[in-house]
Amino acid sequence: MARRSPPQLPAARRGGVVSFRWKLITAISASLCLLALLSIYHRQSRPPSPSLSVARSRIPLKKYSGDRPKIAFLFLARLDLPLDFLWDRFFKGGDERNLSIYVHSIPGFVFDEGTTRSHFFHNRQLKNSIQVVWGEASMIAAERLLLASALEDPSNQRFVLLSDSCVPLYDFGYIYTYLMSSPKSFVDSFLDTKDQRYSMKMYPVIPKEKWRKGSQWISLIRSHAEVIVNDDTVFPVFQKFCKRSLPLDPSKKWLYLKQRRHNCIPDEHYVQTLLTMRGLETEMERRTVTYTTWNLLAKKAETKSWHPLTFTSDNSGPKEIEEIKKINHVYYESEYRTEWCRANLKPVPCFLFARKFTRGAAMRLLSEGLLESSTDTTTTS
Repeated sequence: MARRSPPQLPAARRGGVVSFRWKLITAISASLCLLALLSIYHRQSRPPSPSLSVARSRIPLKKYSGDRPKIAFLFLARLDLPLDFLWDRFFKGGDERNLSIYVHSIPGFVFDEGTTRSHFFHNRQLKNSIQVVWGEASMIAAERLLLASALEDPSNQRFVLLSDSCVPLYDFGYIYTYLMSSPKSFVDSFLDTKDQRYSMKMYPVIPKEKWRKGSQWISLIRSHAEVIVNDDTVFPVFQKFCKRSLPLDPSKKWLYLKQRRHNCIPDEHYVQTLLTMRGLETEMERRTVTYTTWNLLAKKAETKSWHPLTFTSDNSGPKEIEEIKKINHVYYESEYRTEWCRANLKPVPCFLFARKFTRGAAMRLLSEGLLESSTDTTTTS
């Protein structure tokens, strides 16, 4: 029996089916496009995170025309300031018209007679502080909040970020002249060829060739502080991709190692990378003015620790402090670069502050008069 051919639709009906299919495809495509546009609009209209929106809305873009520029001392504290007694002595040695103080602590913490021994810190805490988690973007969000608050005062022309374990190495007058005499920011910034913290997920917002590393403890001129607070491009990338590593779980070791490799440690990269991306490296002394010592004699496994050595009353005497004050250059091995320390083109000691100091170490600094300026390290404005 011959196989029967399937019945054929009339040509008119075939054309109608094809036309209907194209109309259906067109309608579905238009719907998908509309949904995509609505999604983009929703993302753009969604308010940014509090730490970002608050910082950007608080910056006053004002020009300073006065004759008494101030240094804003920005303290990033875990709770209180255990070395407040030393800073009290330091601030008393200066003119209060030349300084401002801001403290970021945990939300709700108040600096008053019951929580600090220095009136300089009374009510100097930020009212909009956030909970900070080490290794995440909340650390740099807190820094941005400090800068935003300090920028409200147009007299603040220099901004120094300090931890609750930092101490000054000189008196106020010396530090004031040192910082004000330089037209540049002091930002430790270098290219680390062995760094594995950059993730290609950050591209193209953050190009790999612009990725920089350095100390968290910075000293900024006002225009650079404004750049940081106004940034709404680079900061969100750090928020999205910089996450703290999970505790090591033997059953998920592969996940832990992957996260640790791509935990970018925002406080060691954000400011350096942002200013580099903005083409501001020539406006920086690419070094920090805050000294930190690391245990170079430890075992290989211990040298990978992310925490510096601590100064105690036993290792913070005149000899140790004078050795720090004598340092006049920093060598960056990854760039084969020697950064000779200068302020206003004049040779100066590299470090004005140091960390991490215990209360006992701070008390020894005071009792032995180790905060006074050395006669052979003066600067001229």
